[in-house]
Order: sequence, then C-alpha cells, then structure tokens
Amino acid sequence: MKTTIYEKTELLPELPPETGYFHSRELMALCEKTARQHPYMAVVTDDDGRTLSCLLAIERSRRSWIPPYLYKHVRILGEGAYREQEHTEKEDVATTETDTPASANLSKNALFTMMIEALTQRLGSRVLFMEVSHLDHKMFGYAALRASGFFPVKWMSIHNSLHSRTPEERISPRMLKRINNALSHGIATKEVENDDEFKAFMRLLRHHHWLKPRRYVSDSQFFLGLMAQKRCTLFITQYNRHVIGCSCLVYAEGDSYLWYSASRRKSFATLHPNAVTFWNTILYAHKKGCQHIRFMDVGLPFRRNPYRDFILSFGGKEVSTFRWFRISIKWMNKLASWLWRE
Repeated sequence: MKTTIYEKTELLPELPPETGYFHSRELMALCEKTARQHPYMAVVTDDDGRTLSCLLAIERSRRSWIPPYLYKHVRILGEGAYREQEHTEKEDVATTETDTPASANLSKNALFTMMIEALTQRLGSRVLFMEVSHLDHKMFGYAALRASGFFPVKWMSIHNSLHSRTPEERISPRMLKRINNALSHGIATKEVENDDEFKAFMRLLRHHHWLKPRRYVSDSQFFLGLMAQKRCTLFITQYNRHVIGCSCLVYAEGDSYLWYSASRRKSFATLHPNAVTFWNTILYAHKKGCQHIRFMDVGLPFRRNPYRDFILSFGGKEVSTFRWFRISIKWMNKLASWLWRE
C-alpha cells in the first residue's frame, strides 16, 4: 500500500464509494476555487491501484490588521472515507461475528495512521497548527494522532435529533416563550435569495467574528459555491429592515450542520435574535427531512458555558469528544500538550 497526497482535483483517482461530503471530490474542488484555501487529499491505494481510503485536509490562510495576525492552519473535519473490506467466502466462514468488527476497525485505524502521518509530514512544518475535529468516535485514531505529535483537548459536541420527536416537543418552555415574544414584535427569519441579502449575511458574519482570531470565516466564494452545489441554505433574521441574525446550514449524509451563525444579540437583546435564528434554522432542517442537526463549534466543556446551555435549551444532546491539535513550534506544542494533559 502507498499514500499519495493530491492538490489538484483533476488528478484524483476514483475515490471510495459513499465518501461523504467532508472528504469528497466536490468539497475539494470548491476549496480549490476559494481564495485563501488550499486542499490536500491524502489517498491510500493498494498494490493493484485501488483506492482504499481518503482524507481531506484544508489549509487556510489568515490575516488581519486588527488584531494583527498572519498565519496558516490546517483543518481536517472527520475521520475520512474508507472502502468496505471485502472478504472471500473462506474468510467469512473462518471469521466469527464477534471478531469481524474488530478486524475491520483495525484496518481503518491502520489506513488513518498512514494518511495522518503523510499529511503531518507534508504540512506540519509549513503551518502554525493543524486541527482534527468531529471524529465519529472519541478514541478513534488516538495512537496515530499521538504518534504524529497531536495532543487532545476535551470538547463538547451537541446534536438535536429531528426524526423521533418534533422540535416543539424538545425545546424548553422558557426558550419557546422567549422566541414567541420576539416573533410577536415583528422579527422574522428568511432564506437568502438575492445579492443584497447575501452581502448583509457576509457583513454580519464577518463583523461578529472579527475579534475572534480562532474562528475562521471563509471567503464569500465558498458560501456561493455551497449554494451552487445545493449543499447549504443561508438565513438572515430581520427586524425593521435591520439584519440582526444569520446562519449557514450545510447538508451531508442525511444530516444538517449549523456551520456558521452570528447575531446582534447585544444591540437587540430584548428580541433575542440568536434564539430566533437558531429556532427557525432547526425548524427548516426538520421540515427538510434531516435526521439530525449538528452544531459545529460548541466549545470547551467548562462547568459554566452559557453558549452550551443556550444550545441545550433547544432540546439537544451533548457528547464529550476530543479535538486534536498540533502546533509546529515544538516548545509551544510541548507546553500546550502539558497544559491539556488528561
């Protein structure tokens, strides 16, 4: 087996079936066309040239005068895509139902190890840090990431189930009362449908995050590309012609992901624009038939986390997970690894 890293979509071999959007040719092509983003697809092939797995890493360039910073970082969303292992009839007879999942998982871990090692070797010294997040299982890839110099940070993940009960059955009565009161004053959420609404969406999103150096906001080309691929819906919340809230809902594998959101919650505190925007986004995802809505960046599992408590008031379920980091400056990586030791 060998691992190859591709930077151009047209050079990619045939990827495993059911790749998933976050490691797809489709997303790689979009990142390739987006300013300040550069994709790297790690692909493992067997001796016959058949693709066994792939893992998409996206290099992002960040710069700002206030606050002053200029650096690059790499983001990997999820654990990659893998071709299902094929067994011969003889192997199937010899393999029990008990040990089949374990052997398949071992193979998946081995492939992930090859890809993460190749990406770290290629990108680890040219970016400030690398980040791996949204792994399906908390302990997946633990040994491989440790061996490549990553350290784990405990993180919170929240998702709302939309298939077994309606959003109205899950939201807290207090939050629903707050939202209904805001709606009675004329606040409303709608889909972005024209250039002026899109510009208002981007303006609020950038203004909301401009003092948050860790929170990356993609170029407008990225959002337009997602919309062209029919992979997302953008929303704005308005009050008296003022845009006071916005959100970006991305679709993948039957689920929806609240990737970005922003609001003027301090300027219009009594109208709770963040709550109204979230609520209408959740209702839209449920109406669209999504199985879950997943909140992409809940944050650290502090005992007191207002943002986490706010999301949970909509009836979500929280899960403890790891988010992995690797800083290229060795002494900083050792210090951070010690500070975030388990």
